[in-house]
Amino acid sequence: MAPAKATNAVQLLLGSTALWLSQLGAETVSASKAVTAHLAAKWPETPLLLEASEFMAEESNEKFWHFLETVQELAIYKQTESDYSYYNLILKKAGQFLDNLHINLLKFAFSIRAYSPAIQMFQQIAADEPPPDGCNAFVVIHKKHTCKINEIKKLLKKAASRTRPYLFKGDHKFPTNKENLPVVILYAEMGTRAFSAFHKVLSEKAQNGEILYVLRHYIQKPSSRKMYLSGYGVELAIKSTEYKALDDTQVKTVTNTTVEDETEANEVQGFLFGKLNLLVY
Repeated sequence: MAPAKATNAVQLLLGSTALWLSQLGAETVSASKAVTAHLAAKWPETPLLLEASEFMAEESNEKFWHFLETVQELAIYKQTESDYSYYNLILKKAGQFLDNLHINLLKFAFSIRAYSPAIQMFQQIAADEPPPDGCNAFVVIHKKHTCKINEIKKLLKKAASRTRPYLFKGDHKFPTNKENLPVVILYAEMGTRAFSAFHKVLSEKAQNGEILYVLRHYIQKPSSRKMYLSGYGVELAIKSTEYKALDDTQVKTVTNTTVEDETEANEVQGFLFGKLNLLVY
């Protein structure tokens, strides 16, 4: 008898284990049916370095230009470093001008790509100029374009006779005490060698009181990756279009039966209070 009981116990244990495994498999299959949604913007992914500069600009104009000086050719490291290492390098450079609280705010801004629309705005302004062909960076001096540094002096000579450009609220103006000066707008990607070459010349002229130097972001070769946005909710509403046939007679019968049951429920010691209410009213 003992061996038989042991065999039955083993069979029962194996059956329970099989049932548990089948339920676990069913839960795994059902979990894999979750819907994942991604929200992509219409513009390509923007560089984090430029987004960091816009964060600096909100802090102050002085911090923006100080940060710019420290990252003049930082984009070169992007080609050799991993994305994570380059991300930490940007935070390290920003940490020279921000406290820990603002560094955490910058990380949060990176996570939701809060300043990407601002970069795209400048990119659209640059596209409307339009940019000269094959130029990594270019300047506009009162409606005259050039991507050659040695032509800047020539275009400045008759700049006063041409229409002064309109400046936007978000434009980055090099700190100066004078406003009534020829305006030189640089379209370039911060951190590149092309930007560094133009910035060296224009910043010197601005410090000498010769020009009003304005910087606008311009990316000659935008990223091929999509710009995914965070902080948005997506709702998936599925409506059933299945029609079910119902027998109306059965519904009426159920309704009548319910009324009769309710009426009988009102009987107390032979008195049907439900019917008495009907007679009174």
